[in-house]
Parts: sequence; C-alpha cells; structure tokens
Amino acid sequence: MTPRDATSRRPRLPAGWRRLGFRLPILLFRTGLGPLFGRRLLLLHHTGRLTDLDRRVVLEVVSHDAVNESWIVASGFGARADWYQNLRHQPKTLMQIGNRLHAVTAYFLPPDEGADIMADYARRHPRTAGRLCVFMGLPSDGSEASFREAGRSIPFVRLDTAHGFNVGGPGHA
Repeated sequence: MTPRDATSRRPRLPAGWRRLGFRLPILLFRTGLGPLFGRRLLLLHHTGRLTDLDRRVVLEVVSHDAVNESWIVASGFGARADWYQNLRHQPKTLMQIGNRLHAVTAYFLPPDEGADIMADYARRHPRTAGRLCVFMGLPSDGSEASFREAGRSIPFVRLDTAHGFNVGGPGHA
C-alpha cells in the first residue's frame, strides 16, 4: 500500500458529538486540569493558516526525549488535519504538558523515521498500536514489519524546545 492509499482511507474528521468529545480535553487543560493527563497528552497551540487565530488541539505523546526536551506526536487523521497543516505554515508555537508551557518548533519527520517510531510505540503499547491502525484504516497483523509499514504512512512531528526556555504562567519556573 502506498502512503497515498493509506491517506485516502483515513477516518473522517470528527463532527457533531464526536467533535465535542475530542475537544473536551482542551477544556480540561484550559481550566488548569492538564496534570490529570500526566505526560501522556499535550495541548498544542497553533495559528490558523487562513484565519491567523490561535487554535488548540490535544494530542497523544508518542514518545518523549527528556534529555533533548522534545516530544513526538502523530496525526491520526493524516496530513489533512488542520493542526498539522497549520504547523507546516507556522512551525514555531507553544505546547502545554500538565500546567507547563513550552516554546517549541515543529519538525516533520520522514517516513523511515516514522517506521522506527511506530515500531517502538507498538513494542511499548501493542494493543493500543493495533487499535490505532484499525482506526486509521492501516493494515496491521501485529508484526513489527506491519507496524513499521503503518508508521511510514503516518505523519509524525517532533516538537523541540529551546533548551532551558519555558513560557511563564501557573507553576512555571
């Protein structure tokens, strides 16, 4: 399967009550309850490429490198997700883990690196990785090779901080 084939079978963007459900974690972050998610979810701020308005999305942290202060996230809805397209337009932004804000720059990872990331994620979270492949319409038989193939068609983004630079706010250094 080519990455283009995989993208065409991606799930439809949520609408109605599903959209509300996807947006509920944003409200929790905005009311100061971000620590409930631990280090598993982050709130990403992004600027609308057409509206120039501040937008927010909550994303799962696929991996975190504490030494280099970077986080990797994935776009389960493919490259057509608004947050992904907005970061392509303006890669410098803010993200929040718990109640800590970080200035970050987005780097878009190549498919081979995505394969490595997905294989590592599947080793750490095999059941979740399998369910994600089903949700995204990507074939996976549970083998490392199938997760690597799935990872080649998932857009992964690395968010790097400026070392030692945190944005002020509640609970910040």
